Amino acid sequence: MPREDFLLKEIEKIGLILNAIRQKLFGGKDNLSITIEQDIQDAKGKLFSEMNFDLDKFLSLNPEESNEYLPQFKRFGINNLELLAEIISEMGFNTSSENSKTYLEKALQLYEFCESTDKTFSFERAENINKIKDHLII
Repeated sequence: MPREDFLLKEIEKIGLILNAIRQKLFGGKDNLSITIEQDIQDAKGKLFSEMNFDLDKFLSLNPEESNEYLPQFKRFGINNLELLAEIISEMGFNTSSENSKTYLEKALQLYEFCESTDKTFSFERAENINKIKDHLII
C-alpha cells in the first residue's frame, strides 16, 4: 500500500510539472500549481522563522486549542490576525490541494475570533466571512 501511495503522489507531481510546462509554453493567466504550493511552503517557513508561528500546527488544532495557541503570539493584534486570516483564506482559494478546505475553515475561525474579541464592527471582515462561508457550502 505505501508503495502505491508513493507512486500516485509521484504521478500527480509529474502531472503538475507537465501542466506547468504547458502553461509556460502556451501562456495562461493562472498561477502555476507548483508555484502556489512553493509559495505556501515559503510563507509557512517565513512565519515560523520570523515569528515562531507554526502554521501546520495551527491548522491541525481544533477551535479551542487554536484560541489557546494564538495568545502566545503577542504581536498578533486584531489587525495582524485579520491579515493572517486573509493570507490563509487566499491559500485556500488559490490552491487545488486537499488542504484548501482546511485553509478556508481555519481562516473563517480566525475571522470569527477577531469578530468576537474586537469591539468594533468591520464590514470588510463580515464580507470575508460571508465569502468563505459561501465557498465552503459549494
